[in-house]
Amino acid sequence: MTQPTWCYEDFTAGHCFEVGSITVDAAEVHDFATRYDPQPFHIDPDAAEKSIFGGVIASGWHTCGMMMRLVVDGYLRDSSSMGSPGIDEVRWLKPVRPGDTLRVTSTVLDVVPSKSKPDRGVVNSLWEAHNQHGELAATIKGRGLFMRRLP
Repeated sequence: MTQPTWCYEDFTAGHCFEVGSITVDAAEVHDFATRYDPQPFHIDPDAAEKSIFGGVIASGWHTCGMMMRLVVDGYLRDSSSMGSPGIDEVRWLKPVRPGDTLRVTSTVLDVVPSKSKPDRGVVNSLWEAHNQHGELAATIKGRGLFMRRLP
């Protein structure tokens, strides 16, 4: 078995890296919202036009899902990730609209070795999604559990 590229000791506080970008697809916005968050400003163009948003926007949960996909493709897939013990904070700061392109970065806030299991540790991170105008659209603060590199 090959060693993963990203293990616990590869993360250092303050390290920030771009994990990828995605263009928001109108059909996916509609499909996701219809299934999971059917508020009118997500699924009905006429109602959305009359809302405070002035048009259709993606569900915040859809935005989180797009961010997660980029993080998985950007580094989690090739890591020793053991999952996450939880998310501490999610913020939706700007509406995300069909056609927007989100660029996601991940910044390591700190790393905490496990006291009870020396083969792993927690990486606390901040994920940020900026739109094509450079505006901060969403943030997620969370924890990832990673194995240490095998000797």
